[in-house]
Amino acid sequence: MNNQLRNYKYAGARALVLLHEQHLRIFLDTWKLAKARNVALPKTDDRDYKSLETLIIHNLRAARGYMLWICDRLELDDPKIRIEPDIANIELEAADYIEHLLECWRLPLVDVETSRYAEIYTTNWGMELPIEAMLEHAVMHPIRHSFQLNNLILDLDKE
Repeated sequence: MNNQLRNYKYAGARALVLLHEQHLRIFLDTWKLAKARNVALPKTDDRDYKSLETLIIHNLRAARGYMLWICDRLELDDPKIRIEPDIANIELEAADYIEHLLECWRLPLVDVETSRYAEIYTTNWGMELPIEAMLEHAVMHPIRHSFQLNNLILDLDKE
């Protein structure tokens, strides 16, 4: 897999795509552990945090959305990332969907010139970010949720 990414014009984008891949896989493993341990998420009105199932869907939807947003802003072809599995099938289909998602993440940015990563656009949540910062945000998203789940697992171990 790493060999096919050697031809990126901007090595920083290549690194962030690979880091995203690594951390989304780690998130899936952490999510599976949390599921096996029957971790309960803290009470909230946020629909993305109602259950472990909604949390993984949130992460998959976000990963898809980041690349769609980047491709749209840079006027690149649609990466053709299908929508995430529905909640009834998420546990069975998450791993396969992640492989599809990551495959679709690998190619869109290969030929993007380094200077384009500094271009600033407004995010869907109203923040001004350069493309590179959005890639960094995409990497951090599964890291933050893995951290959250790991802390909840540790809390279970203290009981």
